[in-house]
Amino acid sequence: MKIIAKDRDGKETVIKGREGWTIMEMLRDAGLDVRAECGGACACATCHVYVEDGWYEKLPPPSEGEVDMLDMALAVQPNSRLSCQLTCSEELDGIKLTVAPE
Repeated sequence: MKIIAKDRDGKETVIKGREGWTIMEMLRDAGLDVRAECGGACACATCHVYVEDGWYEKLPPPSEGEVDMLDMALAVQPNSRLSCQLTCSEELDGIKLTVAPE
């Protein structure tokens, strides 16, 4: 599967996803500026992304904990998600997202 990610400067990177890994892990390992301070425990919002091009609707809804963390994030938009809560799978092959501002 692949993830198409834009950094904060608009540069697009195609990342090979690993089944069962979080998108946060893939972004971080590819060198994108995702701090992921809590390591994927949904205890911060430093892996905040914007899900693009109709992909948001294909994702499972955010948990109550994710919604609470997004409430504390900056520049939240209707398509905001925490990438630590999104798991790589064949259903998400080609997902497009943008790393949100810090």
